[in-house]
Amino acid sequence: MLSEIKERKSIRSALGKALVEAGRKDSNIVVMDADLACSTQTAMFGKEFPDRFFDMGISEQDMMSTAAGLASVGKTPFVATFAMFATARTYDQVRNSICYPEFNVKIVGTHGGVTVGEDGASHQALEDVALMRNIPNMSVIVPADCRECEEVVKFAAENYGPMYIRIPRTNVYDIFGEDYEFDFCKVNVIQEGSDVTVITNGETLAEVILAARELEKDGYSIQILHAPVVKPLDDSTIIEKAKLTKFVITVENHSIIGGLGSAVCELLSYNSPMPVIRLGVNDTFGQSGKWDELLDYYGLSASKLAKTIKKQIDRFRLVK
Repeated sequence: MLSEIKERKSIRSALGKALVEAGRKDSNIVVMDADLACSTQTAMFGKEFPDRFFDMGISEQDMMSTAAGLASVGKTPFVATFAMFATARTYDQVRNSICYPEFNVKIVGTHGGVTVGEDGASHQALEDVALMRNIPNMSVIVPADCRECEEVVKFAAENYGPMYIRIPRTNVYDIFGEDYEFDFCKVNVIQEGSDVTVITNGETLAEVILAARELEKDGYSIQILHAPVVKPLDDSTIIEKAKLTKFVITVENHSIIGGLGSAVCELLSYNSPMPVIRLGVNDTFGQSGKWDELLDYYGLSASKLAKTIKKQIDRFRLVK
C-alpha cells in the first residue's frame, strides 16, 4: 500500500484531474469556484466542461446557496475555494442551506493550514475542520497525498451527502501506491508500534512517518494511524489500537481545538481513558512565512515531531 516517500507532487493538480474524471463519468456533476479556479485547479474542469463550470466571483456565500439550489434539482455540485473562505465566510449558508436539508454538495477547501505560507494569518484556515465537523449531516475528509485525494473525489462523486474535503496549498509526498483504495469507514494502520500511538492525517502524515523512521534508529517503536475521515471517525480501530500503548499523540496542521485531536479526545475519554497529547497550532493565529519554516515553527516538521515524540515517550517510560 505504501509508496516510498521521496517526491512531492501537487495535490491541487490531483484534485483538478480527479474532478475532470468524475465529470466524464457523471453528467450531473457541476463545479463552482469563487474567482480562484487557477489556484484551486478547478480550471481543469472548466476547460473540459465549460457548460458545467461556474465561476461565481468573490461571492462565496452566494456560491454555497446556488450550490444548494443545484443540488435540490439533482445536480452534484463540487464547490471549491480557499478553506478559510469555504468554511468561515459561508458558515450560515453551509449550515442552513446545505446541511440542514442534507443536500448533496461537496465542499473542497484548498490552502488549509499554516502551509499556505506567505499569505499569512488571514488566509491560513486553522479552524475549518472544527467548523465543519460541528455541523450535523456533514462528513469531513482530509486526504494525505495525491492518490488519496483522487480516491476521495471519486468517493464523494459516487456517494450522497454533504462533504467537506480539505487539502493544502503545498505539494505533498507520495505515500500510497497505485493499489490504494480509500475506505470511508476505516482508519489506516500505517505501522504497528508499542511505545506510542500517533494519529494524524493530511500533509502531516508524511512528517510523522519520517519522524518515526528517525526514532526507530534509536529503538523507539511508533504506531501510526492515518485518519483521513475526521467525521465520522472510525471509533473501533482507534480504541483498539490506542489500548496497545500507554498514550496517544495527535498531529494536525490545524488548531488543536476542535479538529482531529479533539475528536480523538472525545472518543477515548468515554471509551478508553488515557493521556492524549495534541500537536498542532496552539490556539493562535498563523503568520506570514515560507511554508516549510512555518511547519517547523509550529512543531509539525519531521525533525520537530521526532524530538517531541521522543521526549514524551521517555516521560511515559518513567511512569510506573
